[in-house]
Amino acid sequence: MSSFLVEIVTPERKVYAETANMVSVSGVEGELGILPNHIPLVTPLRIAPVVIKRDNKVDVIAVNGGFIEVRRDKIVILAESAELSTDINIERAEAAKQRAQQRLAAKQDQIDFRRAELALQRAMNRLHVKQK
Repeated sequence: MSSFLVEIVTPERKVYAETANMVSVSGVEGELGILPNHIPLVTPLRIAPVVIKRDNKVDVIAVNGGFIEVRRDKIVILAESAELSTDINIERAEAAKQRAQQRLAAKQDQIDFRRAELALQRAMNRLHVKQK
């Protein structure tokens, strides 16, 4: 089976670099399944898990927004932040979820509401990846 290199990079570090057979992401336009020799493209990503299939293994990474660049032999995900499931602290993610829900319930100004909404999405994404 043919494969390609997948790299997930944040401003701080390279989070992931492995050879894969398939990648599934949530773009702003919808779900994308990418196989080897996919046409080149660049698209923004949602706050959602990235699923990477390689041989008989599946890796799930919590990616919190950014862009995916698909080339013929390589996929690069430039993420605002990304965490492997092994790096996710479930207690911290639960606490972040609770804080965001409290801020949303307070219904302050629009800027705080949007920030709390994004914080809740990131916390839910981390919890979802950790539970997979």
